[in-house]
Amino acid sequence: MSGRQNSFIAQTLQQASLALRMQQFGRAEQLAAEILKSNRADRSAVLILAHALIAQERAGDAVAPLERAVRRSGDAEIETLLGAALCSSRRAADGVEQLRRTAARRPPYLPAFQELAGQLAKAGHLNEAIRIIEDGLALAPESIDLKVDLGRLLLQNNERAKARAALTVARDAAPGRPDILTELGRALLFDGEYAAAADAFRHALALRPEDALTRANLAACLLEMGERDSGEAALRSVMRGRPHMLGRAAFALASSSHGRFFFRPSAAAKFLGREPV
Repeated sequence: MSGRQNSFIAQTLQQASLALRMQQFGRAEQLAAEILKSNRADRSAVLILAHALIAQERAGDAVAPLERAVRRSGDAEIETLLGAALCSSRRAADGVEQLRRTAARRPPYLPAFQELAGQLAKAGHLNEAIRIIEDGLALAPESIDLKVDLGRLLLQNNERAKARAALTVARDAAPGRPDILTELGRALLFDGEYAAAADAFRHALALRPEDALTRANLAACLLEMGERDSGEAALRSVMRGRPHMLGRAAFALASSSHGRFFFRPSAAAKFLGREPV
């Protein structure tokens, strides 16, 4: 391949990567496909193409290029993405089997454990999903991401004490991660420890102030603590420019022991500062 061709591919790859990050998925797909016309074995182009197709809910179209890439390289990242694509294209059994094979690799590729556990949890197999993450942690006990996943799955499985323990360890190891603070806050909220949960949510919002769901959870804590004005103000902030959050905001109001109930969504929307469309 000539220097000019190499330069073209490098430039196009950079543009495709940027388009993917900007969620311009059609553009990313087009650029990655152009690269693969010149070099079918380009690993980065295959990954960008597959991610772009999956993001457009066309996971089935991503399977063939990923399978070709797996046959060429046996790359763990590509295998994991293939497993995810198969699961998303109504071939869940094939996808889970692919992910099991990748998770059995040594040295371990941890995202394969995460994807496999996620697919199992989605199918309702929470206990097995938890075991998969625990297996990953046995191989990589310092992995913060696996600890967060474990806490999230335990919380989903209503094992709140274990979830809090896992998330507290993760929080202490990585205090600046808002996702950990948010999950820990949820565990505390479910246990009725509203002041501690509110503190966790406030710290998360200091790091990620535009997180509307976390702000809604903070509002729920404030309402339960009897701080009605602050809680309702937080919910109005959640609603500002986000009409899709009406259901969550109305639920926070209605489910709180110090909240409000509205028979009509339009009444809740008006109260929260948004006129119905």
